[in-house]
Amino acid sequence: MAAALHVLFRDLVSSVRDLTPVVLVISGFQIFLFDGSAEGLLDFGGGIVLVVLGLTFFIYGLKLALFPLGEQLAYQLAKKGSVLWLVGFAFALGFGTTIAEPALIAVSSEAAEIAAGGGVIAAAAEAKDNYSLGLRITVALAVGCALVLGVLRIIIGWSLPLMIGGGYVLVIAITGFAPDEIVGVAYDSGAITTSTVTVPLVTALGVGLASSLEDRNPMTDGFGLIAFASLTPIPFVMVYGMLVSWLG
Repeated sequence: MAAALHVLFRDLVSSVRDLTPVVLVISGFQIFLFDGSAEGLLDFGGGIVLVVLGLTFFIYGLKLALFPLGEQLAYQLAKKGSVLWLVGFAFALGFGTTIAEPALIAVSSEAAEIAAGGGVIAAAAEAKDNYSLGLRITVALAVGCALVLGVLRIIIGWSLPLMIGGGYVLVIAITGFAPDEIVGVAYDSGAITTSTVTVPLVTALGVGLASSLEDRNPMTDGFGLIAFASLTPIPFVMVYGMLVSWLG
């Protein structure tokens, strides 16, 4: 119990240290440039306290459960020697974590509103909901496929730079054919998928898998899955935009 409290306190100190520069910058602008009211500063202070506590418990939870769980599952599946189960787990992990990503939910809803305002889809609530859900499923499928590619790369030993470079060549090629209104959303989707829910489990998967294979190095082979998860949603979403444009 004492050890757990010590680790939690250390994470709290780390969260305060990491957030201090941001708090100082925002507070300075609020006080000296925007003449912030006492009530506004009080709300801001309360929000910062909640952010610090939330970040602390989130980091502690990652260390306590998510990282060990991801590594253990990857290790056990690799030891079973079933590539099919390992690939299936990777796809399910990528799809499940991405579809629940809060940032993706927010951005897909905003994209649906903008698409309706621009006449790309109907302004009805059902049309916007369908567009938003379709965008989320598309990105989730992309991340699932990305983890499958990443797992196969670790197992077979494919070159990460060549795969990433080839992926961005494909992205540039598809950009020339995609509708203008979806290009920005597509490029942003790569960043928003690699956020609070997805990154810890995906990283643990790669490190755990590389650690379980005798001829693989966790440092050189275990990382790189996040790069795939950031890249693949871009062409997927652009193709989704093209399909919506053609079918609409």
